[in-house]
Amino acid sequence: MLLVNQIREQHDQVLAGLKKRNLANINETIDQVLALDDLRKSSQAQRDQLQAEANGIAKQIGQLMKEGKSAEASVIKERTAEIKQQIKELDDINAQAEGDLKALLYTIPNVPHTSVPSGKSAEDNEVVLTHGEIPTLFEGKLPHWDLIKKYDIIDFDLGIKITGAGFPVYKGKGARIQRALINFFLDEAMAAGYMEVQPPILVNEDSGYGTGQLPDKEGQMYHATADNLYLIPTAEVPITNLYRDVILNESDLPVKNVGYTPCFRREAGSWGAHVRGLNRLHQFDKVEIVQITHPDQSYEALESMSAYVQGLLQKLELPYRVLRLCGGDMGFTSALTYDMEVFSAAQERWLEVSSVSNFETYQTNRLKLRFRGEDKKTQLAHSLNGSALALPRIVAAILENNQTEDGILMPKVLHPYLGFDRI
Repeated sequence: MLLVNQIREQHDQVLAGLKKRNLANINETIDQVLALDDLRKSSQAQRDQLQAEANGIAKQIGQLMKEGKSAEASVIKERTAEIKQQIKELDDINAQAEGDLKALLYTIPNVPHTSVPSGKSAEDNEVVLTHGEIPTLFEGKLPHWDLIKKYDIIDFDLGIKITGAGFPVYKGKGARIQRALINFFLDEAMAAGYMEVQPPILVNEDSGYGTGQLPDKEGQMYHATADNLYLIPTAEVPITNLYRDVILNESDLPVKNVGYTPCFRREAGSWGAHVRGLNRLHQFDKVEIVQITHPDQSYEALESMSAYVQGLLQKLELPYRVLRLCGGDMGFTSALTYDMEVFSAAQERWLEVSSVSNFETYQTNRLKLRFRGEDKKTQLAHSLNGSALALPRIVAAILENNQTEDGILMPKVLHPYLGFDRI
């Protein structure tokens, strides 16, 4: 969440940035934040003043009792009782203001970076670069939802039978493609200096609030109500929360972690061709990279992570483009996001396969994730994460773009992982 000092000291910049998100009544919300902070500070100041008075009276009473002036001490004690009541009332005011302030801050998204373009929807995103040639397929090309039936490698009907829509069953070479991609992505990340972790796929409420999925995306997450645990929408949540309430040494930065997990999304999208097949699922596999960095180095890290993800797409021989998301299409917690999209030659459209984001201090403020510099002072770190990569649309693009009349060719980089070169 945003820092109150940031809102107060950079008031105009904060408002200008948030207006890129097309938020209604944001001026009034920011005014409320500052008013609650003023109330919290004033009640605390009054409390401190009264406590100082009480401490002084306590010393005075002690001195009077030593001098045998108990009657005078009793008179003064009456003021002590008044002060205690006033302090209690101020504590209640302070606690209410603190709670209201925190709840209000939870509703305010991150301030977009100055480079983020204004806009209301995906149509306003900025194309940063395009790479690779779009393949020309033979007449009679098939979308992946027909290819998987033709070659019997992924079965949606079995998934519906077992669970419901959006939970496919991967079979035979379809399952091996999943495993091959996961291992390839993990190996590449470790070669790039990321440490692999295998986190839980259920998280508690504190973890959801720590990375900003709660309360913003509560309706999109599967909730195990008996234990008040949530199935993760992305490995970002448990991996970043490894560092909740942690003070790192500056020499430890950057921290680079990678993890594979299944991911779960309740709200997987509307009906239509754009969400058919593997395009939008309730359960899917993803390899996630996370970095914790020094604030001065986070945007350099973001560019490095973007280049790394692009390198994966190049090795998979997939044509792709990079988008800088506009204010109206950015995630709630992000300050700057790059989306990577691959071109699906059978569907003849771009499919998002990765988002790489810098959250600056938005998550670390919630997480109380800090680092200690050489001067022994602590400050909030910056957090970043990226999909490297999400599997479903990668699989869809591989199947569609590499189809021939005689089968589907597999990217060369996957041959050692697959044990076969074609379906």
